[in-house]
Amino acid sequence: MKKNILEICLSPDLGGLELCVLDYYNYFAAQTDAFLVVSPNSKLDESVKTNNKFLLKRNKFFPLFPAFILAKYIDENAIDIVHFHWTRDIAIVVLAKVLSTRKPKVIQSRHMTMTRFKNDFYHKWLYKNIDTIHAVTNQVKEQLERFIPQDVRPQVEMLYLGVDEPRIYTEKIKNLRKEYDLKDEFVIGIVGRIEKGKGQYLVIKALEALKNLKIKALIVGHTMDEKYLLDLKNKAKLLGVQERIVFSGFTKDINEHMQLCDVTILATSKETFGLVVIESMVNKTPVIATKSGGPLEIIDDGVDGLFFNGKSGDLAEKIKDIYEDSELKNRLCENGYKKVLHKFNKSVQMKKLYEVLNAS
Repeated sequence: MKKNILEICLSPDLGGLELCVLDYYNYFAAQTDAFLVVSPNSKLDESVKTNNKFLLKRNKFFPLFPAFILAKYIDENAIDIVHFHWTRDIAIVVLAKVLSTRKPKVIQSRHMTMTRFKNDFYHKWLYKNIDTIHAVTNQVKEQLERFIPQDVRPQVEMLYLGVDEPRIYTEKIKNLRKEYDLKDEFVIGIVGRIEKGKGQYLVIKALEALKNLKIKALIVGHTMDEKYLLDLKNKAKLLGVQERIVFSGFTKDINEHMQLCDVTILATSKETFGLVVIESMVNKTPVIATKSGGPLEIIDDGVDGLFFNGKSGDLAEKIKDIYEDSELKNRLCENGYKKVLHKFNKSVQMKKLYEVLNAS
């Protein structure tokens, strides 16, 4: 018997986590009756049009109010499973389960690391009311098992995130090169929200060290911190590389921008998974990532990607290696592409999670 699934995410942003919510909703909607709960006027609200969307305003200090509303929605729509992603939604979701008459199963996809014990009364109560946690990496799974007391720990399942194989956007890439005034330069790309934690400043500093090479940087993403964006532009000007940097702003055309690049960078110091890593791989663009967190479970260094130590000098060296060695570049492209199709196939991973939800 098919179960009704509710996807909920009250985050105001539209990053990797929020895009995963949309992917899961669309996949589940093709399998069963699926419902989506998002925050009004959020980027998720603006991004999806469906009759099964419900708007719920988050209340940081009084989660009981939205929980009452959510519980009523759960009962009215005969929801069997509530699937949430954003950690800040945990109190609303658990309270709604307790308040509802249906008492749906609650599944959390854990996209963030866990760094401290959850053995206080409040957290023990929360986790006692969650049925299953989907960890997006083995590292996250190990942390959940370490920090949540065994007597209240939900079942923990590890499943990687995935991506679809894209089409080749030859004409669109040609137009983008013209739009960004890119001629025959080698293009370094970094895709992600414009905020300090994403490490765009490391690319700018690396670009200074590579100023004798024919290289430009493409910085793609929505600005979360205007001051940080201004600091980046001032830094680029100070280092004399402002003419070699393009800020594209937010775009939904991630695959096209990945294909435009000769190499992409993940410069986050602590990335739980690293969706942009597998997005780059599946677009046959080599990737250089910080040697920590999720990328450690994705990349085999020197085989299908490169690691750097988090310093701009080492990043510059790794960029230069790919710039100068076409054989290395081609090997990273082909091996990364093959790995994603085998290990991080979206339809396969979606099907596995659907099975986990229905088995809970």
